[in-house]
Amino acid sequence: MLDKWWEITPLQEMTQDEWEKICDRCGKCCLIKLQDEEEDGGEVYYTDVACHLFDGDACQCADYKNRQLRVPDCVQLEPGNLEALSWMPPSCSYRRLQQGLGLASWHHLVSGDINSVHSTGNSAIGRVVFERDIDEDLEDRIVEWPIIVKN
Repeated sequence: MLDKWWEITPLQEMTQDEWEKICDRCGKCCLIKLQDEEEDGGEVYYTDVACHLFDGDACQCADYKNRQLRVPDCVQLEPGNLEALSWMPPSCSYRRLQQGLGLASWHHLVSGDINSVHSTGNSAIGRVVFERDIDEDLEDRIVEWPIIVKN
């Protein structure tokens, strides 16, 4: 395998294994998002409320293989639906590559440390609540941290 293969392989041409390695395991995709209607601008807002399948300790889906069966509106990112990246946070490695920004310095393929996404504060670990545990409306749980990229 080539060193820095992600710099020369377009997302659409990655193998399944390469595609999965691009994920930085930040867990931000597992956050419930709210979106304005298109006529209102279609802006996406992130909450600190995680999908019920989110494993907050591991910062990943607890049932990744069956997530779409268990959460019907879960979007599986893949080379064929890159338009879905528009609602992913700016730190998302797939989105960064699509935009020509390269992987962040804290990405495990760059840093060599699978935990650097967490140690640099670029993940959802330790920052989420679950819908079953809140009494307020999702609109009251909107947060900015998922869209802030820390170096």
